Amino acid sequence: MIRVELRQLRYFVAVAEELNFGRAAERLLIAGPSLSQQIKALERDLGVRLFDRDRRSVALTAAGADLLAHTRALLEQADDLQRRARRLSGSEPVRLGYVNWLPPRLNARTSGVADVHLDAWVAPSHAQAARVADGSLDLAVCWVRGEDLEQLGLEARLLGADRLYAVSTGTDTGEVAARDTSVLIDDDAMSWSSWNVYADEVARDTGARAVRISDGGVTGPAFFDHVRRSARPVVNSPKGQTSPLPPDLVQRPVGGPQLQWTWSLVWRRGEVRAAVLAVVDALCEGVDDSVLRAADVWLPADDPHRRPAPPRD
Repeated sequence: MIRVELRQLRYFVAVAEELNFGRAAERLLIAGPSLSQQIKALERDLGVRLFDRDRRSVALTAAGADLLAHTRALLEQADDLQRRARRLSGSEPVRLGYVNWLPPRLNARTSGVADVHLDAWVAPSHAQAARVADGSLDLAVCWVRGEDLEQLGLEARLLGADRLYAVSTGTDTGEVAARDTSVLIDDDAMSWSSWNVYADEVARDTGARAVRISDGGVTGPAFFDHVRRSARPVVNSPKGQTSPLPPDLVQRPVGGPQLQWTWSLVWRRGEVRAAVLAVVDALCEGVDDSVLRAADVWLPADDPHRRPAPPRD
């Protein structure tokens, strides 16, 4: 009889979505070797190879691709079972989703406030916002526009912001003007919807060069290859900000203007559950938005945390 742990199935889905063991391990908050061992154990228990992998790449096998949809459905059923059990016991947790960034000291800030369950399905910003709207999540950390909040019936508060930098070849680590950079826009709108909207507006507002790609190279090794082929520094996305750079590439701050990416905590408009609202207050209390008030900061026009333009005389 096959014995498979739900934990291992979540690991399988994470690796299948990232197609990179290092990124999947970071997402799951476990060590890389441990993740690799768990996937091997799952493959052994199932009797099929799920991934073809070598030193440079990871790809789903035909069996892995076939089992992925079934695994996601099984995990959804397991999550629904847990939610129903918690409702019956009166201890339903607050479900929090995220993309690739979480506020520091999350557990400490919510301890004693509510039982916060960090959702294992890490998805793009637009997907997480939609999951809050349809009730699959109670809260999500994501990037949103005012238009998204109106369409989905959500509220948002600022949790943090990342100043984006560019990556280039050479040894110059000085500031580069936004107009002298390139931004990548990927044809895969399902995976990169939010980034594509942001990058397109960066190009329109600052004069940065928009470069269309179709290889998922907004992050990862393919991104570094795009940088090597580019005559300009390439703006790094928030998902790539924390990845170590290869030794032949350097990081350069973007100025004139600074490009800021905001992280919002979103919840359903009209939310009345005390636990959800208490988590919102606990996570957003004391968030410093002064970095967004600097004169040379750029934010998209519909960013909900953008300062209103000063009135004309």
